[in-house]
Amino acid sequence: MLTHNVLIIDDEADILELLEISLLRMGLDVTKADNVGSAKALIAEQHFALCLTDMRLPDGDGLEIIRHIQQVQPTLPVAVFTAHGNTDNAVVALKAGAFDYINKPVTLEQLRALVKSALQTPALDKLSMHGLVGTSPAMQQARELIAKLARTQAPVYITGESGSGKELAARLIHQQSNRAAMPFVAVNCGAIPENLMESEFFGYKKGAFTGADSERDGFFQAAQGGTIFLDEVADLPLLMQVKLLRVIQEKKVRKLGNSVEEPVDVRIISATHQNLLQCVELGRFRQDLFYRLNVISLKMPALREMREDVAEMAQTLLLRLANEAGVAPPRLTPAAVKALALYDFPGNVRELENILERALALASSAVLDVADLHLVPIEDEPALPRVAGAKWPLQDYLDGLERVAIEEALTQTRYNKTAAAKLLGITFRALRYRLERLNIE
Repeated sequence: MLTHNVLIIDDEADILELLEISLLRMGLDVTKADNVGSAKALIAEQHFALCLTDMRLPDGDGLEIIRHIQQVQPTLPVAVFTAHGNTDNAVVALKAGAFDYINKPVTLEQLRALVKSALQTPALDKLSMHGLVGTSPAMQQARELIAKLARTQAPVYITGESGSGKELAARLIHQQSNRAAMPFVAVNCGAIPENLMESEFFGYKKGAFTGADSERDGFFQAAQGGTIFLDEVADLPLLMQVKLLRVIQEKKVRKLGNSVEEPVDVRIISATHQNLLQCVELGRFRQDLFYRLNVISLKMPALREMREDVAEMAQTLLLRLANEAGVAPPRLTPAAVKALALYDFPGNVRELENILERALALASSAVLDVADLHLVPIEDEPALPRVAGAKWPLQDYLDGLERVAIEEALTQTRYNKTAAAKLLGITFRALRYRLERLNIE
């Protein structure tokens, strides 16, 4: 039976002994080191399944260990011990490539959870990037970073334009991580009314407020052991930002109406199409929370930055859409492929999918040509003449009126989408649909 060997590094003999006893009871082999130099020598001589290191060592620090392992054995997960409450060191360690961190004093429960997570981490060569097709440098870079992020527990902040695949990237990170068997919970932060936000995120006890007839878990409890994806995180109100910061720091949540906090083991991935740093400068987003979420950032490229991938993406999407519809996949003509490659796609991959889905639904043959795509005129094709102020084509005129109304509502409510929907007299879901259709960010 294969036994995993764990390297533990600490200059305090009593801590080394305690960790050794705990790990041996888990059925693991243990090798000990009390400084950076001896640890490096052991790493060169032996194979380890996991490395646990203190941050402060007599001849260096844990960061030196992490960086050395990244160079000589990048698939070896390494976790660090930090003084309780000193999460700044933990953030630095995660950025350097640490798998996770654990606060001192170490509890047996925390140690077991960390070891279990680390030993389940898949190897990089087994990663599948299903859903991210293409060979452009931008796409290759995104796939490579996703593969690396899947091996860590670090919070990830995903940026990119609307429709560029931020949620898909988050799901891929989760699916290729050691948490793949546990839940992935996606939360649209802009879709939750502010007065319900705390109960939705953290749950509530029976009787916590009027209408709380039974106990209910929140998003964090639902994601226990897995990943929570906070989409449009810039829409979180400041009070909720404070509560989220505490969850990240303490790894505990408290249900509404409960006096006791409960531990949660959840990886946080966040995303927004807004400029979060600009939100910080404007006072709309807490700087300390920004740095906790933005430990490692991933930028999803816009479709116009990888035009050479459009043809492959279109064929892949058409095949999936046709399978879902139960029909034979149509063929794109060379002219249609060229038109797609020249199009700027303000709505990115989501817009490409919508275009193909509409073309498939309206197709009268097994071949899709340029006219079937209903793209806006491109530069090398003559545009239809249009009189200024004309009310035709009617859809363009109506879209223009709708765009003005929505942008005025967003400006008046300082881009609070929930408030803007209320001002417009429509549901939040209806507003989201219109924002996507009109490519309003």
